[in-house]
Amino acid sequence: MRPESEALRAVSNRVSRDVPKFCASRAADSRETGLNRAKALYEQLWDANATPALHARQAAQTFIDHWRDASRCKGSDLPATPDELEGWLQAGLADTGLRYRDYLARRKGGAPRQYFTSRAHALYFLRSVAPTKLVDGAWLYGLLKDMGNPRLSDLIFTYVEELGDGDPAKNHVLLYQRLMDSLGIIDWRDQADASYVQGALQLSLAVCTDTMLPEVIGFNLGYEQLPLHLLITAYELDELGIDPTYFSLHVTVDNAAGGHARRAVRSAVEAFSAAADKTTFWKRLEDGYRLSAVGWSTTDAIASFDLHAEFVRIIQHRAAEGAAVHSDYCRIEGKTVNQWLAVPDGAAAFVDALGRKGWLQRGSDLASSRFWQMLQGESAAMFGVFGDYELQVIYDWIRGDMAVDGACFTKADDVPRPAHAFRHRRRLEASHQRLRLADLTSSPGSLDPEIAELRRSLAGHVDSQQQGALLHRLLGPALHWTSAGLEATRYLSSIMRAAH
Repeated sequence: MRPESEALRAVSNRVSRDVPKFCASRAADSRETGLNRAKALYEQLWDANATPALHARQAAQTFIDHWRDASRCKGSDLPATPDELEGWLQAGLADTGLRYRDYLARRKGGAPRQYFTSRAHALYFLRSVAPTKLVDGAWLYGLLKDMGNPRLSDLIFTYVEELGDGDPAKNHVLLYQRLMDSLGIIDWRDQADASYVQGALQLSLAVCTDTMLPEVIGFNLGYEQLPLHLLITAYELDELGIDPTYFSLHVTVDNAAGGHARRAVRSAVEAFSAAADKTTFWKRLEDGYRLSAVGWSTTDAIASFDLHAEFVRIIQHRAAEGAAVHSDYCRIEGKTVNQWLAVPDGAAAFVDALGRKGWLQRGSDLASSRFWQMLQGESAAMFGVFGDYELQVIYDWIRGDMAVDGACFTKADDVPRPAHAFRHRRRLEASHQRLRLADLTSSPGSLDPEIAELRRSLAGHVDSQQQGALLHRLLGPALHWTSAGLEATRYLSSIMRAAH
């Protein structure tokens, strides 16, 4: 064992003793401060993309500091020295594999889904984690400024692969956007700050990389490991007929043989070997590792689902939009619909009143539900008011315990459509010739001025400094999934792979 390993162990043991005392006084304040600014910071950094203002960078640094202090209260399974990372990686992979096999055995033995009680539950989860998934890989963006450094090549390759090497079918953010669009999840921004913490941290690390490289490397080390929840999520989404590609893609790229998990370990070891103060470096790397688990996790989002609460939220959410069209002649217990919904908690009372009137009964037959008939019946007075995600929540709420079958609502009739595995359905569709999105495109990028600007730049009509600035901007979290961003990624990927 190298001398620095003994020093690192001593620091690790000391931190383990001292951190709980420090955190007891700081964690609560840090959490409250961080939560209160997460959404605003997320949107600010997203809008700025490659060029955040000085005050935004300072806010990002403060945000990281708050969550770093709070996360020190938590334990860490990271080994005390880089010498042990290889064994740690293999042990984690083996443990995940064993627990996943146990899960599969339970399911084959007749156990119900572990995560999603209904289709609405799965869609709720996808909506809840959207702020994180839509900035996937952003924590590595700040490294592009130092692309010539061979010690960072594993991390930069990882970022370019998060962008799908410019392939729209593999760009993680675009995959997730298309998944939500296909499911009618369009209001993902309308969420509490808790949903934005992890995404805001990733965007913050992207703008603070110059001063927080050890934390970025540690964050990447934690984020690129293969977790059990990823495997179960992909399995159960597929089971419910929901495209699991975004999640299953991470299963393949985050592998320990040659994928992102392997590169994460290698980059940590190489950066450690180059560090002047190895003890401090490893302590900061561990800070970054813990930050990768900050905020709402997959299991937190799943556990937070309350079908009735989400149903009431949706009714209340549509109250303002419906205020102008509700007729005063329709009264429920002496009050108009607008009067019921005019107060902040009016939706819950309104739902109860509809239940007493017999219009809305949980666990009832859809054909006899007057409320559902107003949404999807032959003479649906409220047809089109609610989006597909909202209709699925309402559909599952009315069906009650029957919703465990995972059926998707249908717009044509009131007969539940059984859930079929997504991969099975895709195989059937592949046996028939189908029109592709590309078949509808006559002149790619013809309506996108950024495509024209990029192609003009790559053709040599601007100097190399301007070209570099344009590529850097297009590869940012807010743009890399666009047509111009994808083309810029393909260009960068070809250069990188040619050089290696």
